[in-house]
Amino acid sequence: MRTDYCGAVDASFIGREVTLCGWVDRRRDHGGVIFIDLRDRDGVLQVVFDPDGKEDFQRADTVRSEYVLRVTGKVRARSPETVNPNMATGEVEVYGRELTILSRAETPPFQLDEHTAVGEDVRLKYRYLDLRRAEMQHHFRFRSKVTTAIRNYLDQQGFLDIETPILTRATPEGARDYLVPSRTHAGKFFALPQSPQLFKQLLMVAGFDRYYQIAKCFRDEDLRADRQPEFTQIDLEASFVSEEDVMAVTEGMIRQLFRDHQDVELGAFPRLTFAEAMAKYGSDKPDLRIPLQLVDVKDLMTEVEFKVFSGPARDPNGRVTALKLPGGNDKLTRKQIDDYTKFVSIYGAKGLAYIKVNDRDDLQNGLQSPIVKHLPTEVCAAILQRVEAESGDLIFFGADTGKVVSEALGALRCRLGEDLDLFTCDWAPLWVVDFPMFEQLDGSAGAWTPLHHPFTAPSCSAEALADAPGAALSRAYDMVLNGTELGGGSIRIHDPVMQQTVFQILGIDAAEQREKFGFLLDALKYGAPPHGGLAFGLDRLIMLMTGAGSIRDVMAFPKTQSAACVMTDAPGEVDAAVLRELHIRLRRKEESAG
Repeated sequence: MRTDYCGAVDASFIGREVTLCGWVDRRRDHGGVIFIDLRDRDGVLQVVFDPDGKEDFQRADTVRSEYVLRVTGKVRARSPETVNPNMATGEVEVYGRELTILSRAETPPFQLDEHTAVGEDVRLKYRYLDLRRAEMQHHFRFRSKVTTAIRNYLDQQGFLDIETPILTRATPEGARDYLVPSRTHAGKFFALPQSPQLFKQLLMVAGFDRYYQIAKCFRDEDLRADRQPEFTQIDLEASFVSEEDVMAVTEGMIRQLFRDHQDVELGAFPRLTFAEAMAKYGSDKPDLRIPLQLVDVKDLMTEVEFKVFSGPARDPNGRVTALKLPGGNDKLTRKQIDDYTKFVSIYGAKGLAYIKVNDRDDLQNGLQSPIVKHLPTEVCAAILQRVEAESGDLIFFGADTGKVVSEALGALRCRLGEDLDLFTCDWAPLWVVDFPMFEQLDGSAGAWTPLHHPFTAPSCSAEALADAPGAALSRAYDMVLNGTELGGGSIRIHDPVMQQTVFQILGIDAAEQREKFGFLLDALKYGAPPHGGLAFGLDRLIMLMTGAGSIRDVMAFPKTQSAACVMTDAPGEVDAAVLRELHIRLRRKEESAG
């Protein structure tokens, strides 16, 4: 039906006859000559019709935006004064000879140009129109190239592309499962996989040695800019490997992707332990482009009379931390400081204390803050020395539980970096390692939950793990880029005794272990090799590489913040007869409310 794509036509085509198919991007009538910008997935090309074409000219006069056309004509050079340097095809145009209207279009609900600001709900309702925009076309062409490159890289590294089931059973991986009722097994449910975790481990037991999959995963959790109920994961696993082996292969893949598709040579991937990351940045996925760091001053505050500081300082679970903003006195107004105080309250902080260092050498009169009168001079001097303050600096403080302070000041650090453009580079990758095996559930002494998942190997023996679960470190590793977790992985448990020990610490008794994980425990008895892997979020990776503001801009048909599809009106109701087949009876709304 066509000979060429619009975006492929350039000066080398001059004099050639081409047949093009595409959508009308714009139509203009200039003094009896009609110009049509014809758009396909490769780009936009100007087509010209004049009255000599008679019937074709008359048809061109009737077309409107988003009509679908087939055009045949000769490529010619534009006159020098009409060359459009903003178009890849701006040096040429097609003199139209034949025009066929393949499909008519109603007026779109919004203009399909990159400068149009449209509400997200409207964009998602008419997603098929939104995807026609050049920006979106670029995102998905880029995504396709990256996934092809990933497959090629992993194939060269000896990984096999193997699919794992979508219908499986529920397993604890940190989020709610999407459940699928079984028609043939009354009262029982499949679960959509949160990841292929257990199946890829079983593939290692099966002897495939190296596996990968670009897999769909499902998690019924609250959504954010970088989360969706269904998402795509670059999943891989390998046998007879250490942490270093997995990290080397995956770091090499990311380096090659950025080199080949971004023309970026990523620098060093520094390594931070989980403890270091939380201490310095308040986050286990720190953005190292921002030079600001948290400095603990808890030990300096234990004896002060100011209970806002001394209370957390004396609490074993408390934290008192300073965040220095160099030159902050001139960068922030009082109103901005008040706005940042409201911002940290989102994370549970009860306030945001600060000290303006007007004169570093005058401890009596050179410090400006409502809290200075509550702090002895020697404490102020020690704080300034520890944070290496200079005249003109602004110091923020957080004092509360360790969790609240880390989250609040960690978020403030990133907010200041963004608001004040403190970034020192474009890309800052790193590895975070030495995660704790477990963390305590809030308000539940002795109740543990895995920091990653319960199949992560600890770096100690089963006996040591059972004796002190809170002190155990895991053999886990996360790759972080610009404050976003790109991927997380670990060496897995391949010993059934160790796996049972982890289950016991998590409160999963022998009967529940057998019922939920019997197949895994059985497999580990039959010669399971040491193995480990990592999973990348493909959507997050593409979001970062394209500079998109949300993963919804790099997913063809994403859900809204409420996990709904406004285009298809999903989720929807199901006929009562279908529910009976599935052995399901819905509760009335008033019943569920009661």
